[in-house]
Amino acid sequence: MNLETENPMSTPQATQSSMTQAKRTAELQELLIDAEADDEDVQQSHPVLRRPWLLLLGLILVALNLRPALSSMAPLLSEVSKSLGLSAAQAGLLTTLPVLCLGLFAPLAPILARRFGAERVVLGILLTLACGIILRSSFGETGLFAGSILAGASIGVIGVLLPGIVKRDFAKHAGTMTGVYTMALCLGAAMAAGATVPLSQHFEGSWAMGLGFWILPALVAAVFWLPQVGHKHGAHLVAYRVRGLLRDPLAWQVTLYMGLQSSLAYIVFGWLPSILIGRGLTPTQAGLVLSGSVIVQLASSLAAPWLATRGKDQRLAIVVVMALVMAGLFGCLYAPLEGLWGWAILLGLGQGGSFSLALTLIVLRSRDAHVAANLSGMAQGIGYTLASMGPFAVGLVHDLTGGWTALGWIFGGVGIAAILAGLGAGRSLYVHVVSEKV
Repeated sequence: MNLETENPMSTPQATQSSMTQAKRTAELQELLIDAEADDEDVQQSHPVLRRPWLLLLGLILVALNLRPALSSMAPLLSEVSKSLGLSAAQAGLLTTLPVLCLGLFAPLAPILARRFGAERVVLGILLTLACGIILRSSFGETGLFAGSILAGASIGVIGVLLPGIVKRDFAKHAGTMTGVYTMALCLGAAMAAGATVPLSQHFEGSWAMGLGFWILPALVAAVFWLPQVGHKHGAHLVAYRVRGLLRDPLAWQVTLYMGLQSSLAYIVFGWLPSILIGRGLTPTQAGLVLSGSVIVQLASSLAAPWLATRGKDQRLAIVVVMALVMAGLFGCLYAPLEGLWGWAILLGLGQGGSFSLALTLIVLRSRDAHVAANLSGMAQGIGYTLASMGPFAVGLVHDLTGGWTALGWIFGGVGIAAILAGLGAGRSLYVHVVSEKV
């Protein structure tokens, strides 16, 4: 039984404290949460990697595809809206649907993996992602919304399964692979944000071609992932059950922090270029600012977890990174354009740190891998569903006011709520749950 008590580092049992602290340090070096941690046969299997370089390349290519479908739309959102006659509220719904699907479809990932195997599911979902990209770029308004739903659902499933595959097949290098995985996510988002408008201009101003281009990385990833489909890693039998998360206040605080900081992140992905275009930038310039801000996230996403564990808890770190996020958002919204890149860098540093801290909290608030896997599922499923409300609210407020000035209230409200949730989630406690073998 796991009780909500202070972490052993603050208890008098010195021996147990040092052993537990060493374990926590090792766990923190691998922030990738294994969605199949409850499956005993998967955890006890020892796969033989005949071509580890091919698996590594496949993992990187798959991870590169987990953000372009989200970040490629933002620089073209104004053009797409004018072309199809979308209102700002409809545009907000367009940016909301993929994020909503991240949360709604994330719980399906372990179920599909137990039925078909994680490798097969990743391959199949890469193909559905490609279908979603084609659908949203080729079939008008209906295809745009349907394709966004399919793409978001695909990313939600792969995003849950891929970290577990990384941890299982590169167990001795999990810390390094965490950095590689994070780098691939940021790089994919940055490439799509910066290159989509130039691509559409290259294809004679066709936004559909600019969005449709991102089917190519998905298909390339599927080709390089195909050799992994034949590998078998056990019968995927569920051997552990975790009960009580939904009744635990600390679990909800972790979930709320994940969801609220993600809400600001997806507002940036979905709306920052439109905001900057409204302030006088060209679509290409706005896309490059978003791209640069995302690239900066790489540095803080790697540094923040390490710095956050130097103190007795993570509350100060959460306040610092959220303050950077809010400063960057308000600077991009209100400050003179001459200093825009400085505000974009602050925003990227804050958002990279806030996301990696959200992952860190899942690890630190859990006593073992089984609790972490279930807490991660709760934080992603409920958190991303909550996060989807942010982009929709931005579109709705813009539609009602006809401008961007009022968005400061959304930024401030969500940011303050994230800090309050983070102050609870950052305490040196464990979630109060029961983890038992079935």
